[in-house]
Amino acid sequence: MIIKNGFIIDPATKSSYKADIRIADGKISEIKPDMSLAPSDAEEVVDASGLTIAPGLIDTHVHFRDPGFTHKETIHTGALAAAKGGFTSVICMANTSPTVDDVPVLKDILDRAGEEAIRIHQAACVSRSLKGEEMTDMEQLKEAGACGFTDDGIPLRNAAFLYEAMLKAAELDVPISLHEEDPSFIKNNGINHGPVSDQLGIYGSPSIAEESLVARDCLLALQSGAHTVIQHISSGRSVEIIRMYKALGAKLHAEATPHHFTLTDEAVLKYGTLAKMNAPLRTEKDRRAIIEGLADGTIDIIATDHAPHSKEEKDRSITAAPSGIIGLETSLALGITSLVRPGHLTMMQLLEKLTCNPADLYHLPAGRIAEGANADLVIFDPEEQWTPAEYVSKSSNSPFTGWDLYGKVKMTVCGGKIAYQE
Repeated sequence: MIIKNGFIIDPATKSSYKADIRIADGKISEIKPDMSLAPSDAEEVVDASGLTIAPGLIDTHVHFRDPGFTHKETIHTGALAAAKGGFTSVICMANTSPTVDDVPVLKDILDRAGEEAIRIHQAACVSRSLKGEEMTDMEQLKEAGACGFTDDGIPLRNAAFLYEAMLKAAELDVPISLHEEDPSFIKNNGINHGPVSDQLGIYGSPSIAEESLVARDCLLALQSGAHTVIQHISSGRSVEIIRMYKALGAKLHAEATPHHFTLTDEAVLKYGTLAKMNAPLRTEKDRRAIIEGLADGTIDIIATDHAPHSKEEKDRSITAAPSGIIGLETSLALGITSLVRPGHLTMMQLLEKLTCNPADLYHLPAGRIAEGANADLVIFDPEEQWTPAEYVSKSSNSPFTGWDLYGKVKMTVCGGKIAYQE
């Protein structure tokens, strides 16, 4: 395959230029800035004139609900949604049923994931059955293919237990990712405690539920030396805490989701349960602090926390419905619409948080455009306006349906093969 006349943005080298790209045997074999590549008779030609070519996007935080909850999503439908959104690599969370706390479950997922058109990686549990009491055999799970460890969905409340897990993660040189919500502060999860929750007649989840654990775990990260990921950050004060501990030398990383940098808790009044998620949407001040954290590098990863739920589940009352929204098919467009077009981030900065930063953290063979690199690419039009209406995900729980967004994925190439084409 030859991709001609595209505008390449490679955040790993902070370079952008027009060039032709030749792909052979799943790799990028040639890059010609003079755009002189001539195809052989057998080569497919893709004309990328007017389009941007970036490394295939990487999402460090998705829920494909497989095994156990396949009425919401499967490995296959999740892979389709990822490819449509421009993602060539994703990392699945471990809170499936059964949980990913032993090698047979991990191997089953990875074996089935290997049949899909994108690269699907799997995180394993920190604790057995997500109970926060007994540590999994992290060394054995890493050897079997786990790329990191997390009890996402449930906070690790025992600081001493978490510290031991961090030491092990540091020894194995893999990230440990943390869901930071102390349930002792929370009466109704998924909705920020404030004027909106008051209007709904519930207490909700105050930001201190997140901030208290973030402060504790930043200290543990500093002491342990582990690469520690603060997941789906929602509070401006959490951003400040992470910024401070990074300056002290902690190996901290932070995820921001498109919904947290686009929406506030006011969205709950308009979209109801489609704006209910953990951690909850918070105030405009928090949203702006997250954007500032993205701009100065305090937050170095954009992740969707793609969380499919059935329509029946989301149609329940605000307190009974599950938290979470899908995000893979709208992530790039929300980054362009909410961050790049208003001038908060450059396109290079946005793509850095979607490609080379997650690749480097998880030691993935991805996130770069270079001769000899894997041919994992997304081709998109940053100026095209479009409206999300239907999804290839098995679920459609998104508040962004019907929005006018900018940035349309035209093609996703993974391992030299077309995984999605408009």
